[in-house]
Amino acid sequence: MQRTAVEVVDRYFAAMRGGRDAASDLFALFDDEAVYTEPFAGMARTHRGKAAIEAAISASWDSAPPDLTLEVDRVDVDGDVVVSEWTCRSPAFDGPMRGRDRCQVRDGRIVLLDVQLLGGAP
Repeated sequence: MQRTAVEVVDRYFAAMRGGRDAASDLFALFDDEAVYTEPFAGMARTHRGKAAIEAAISASWDSAPPDLTLEVDRVDVDGDVVVSEWTCRSPAFDGPMRGRDRCQVRDGRIVLLDVQLLGGAP
């Protein structure tokens, strides 16, 4: 049975909360040719292909702040596109960091994940 776009995104956030312990679950959600754009190095970077996405996310775990929490605040669905707004918190942050993910799902796999920061600063 193929998962809906919302189910895939729900699994994505659950795996992100699990960190390295959920790496295999997280990376299984991405299509081999997926594209991931993220702003976490201070500028937008694009990672193309599952191997590049795995490398980028794995590297981010090496520098993750302590006791990081991730809450999904809002989810909007339009067919195979899911837009989620989220909040991250850590004692290392001056305040919460907010962001928005635009995720496109095809055949039960993430084919595009575009992450934008909305406010707050680590």
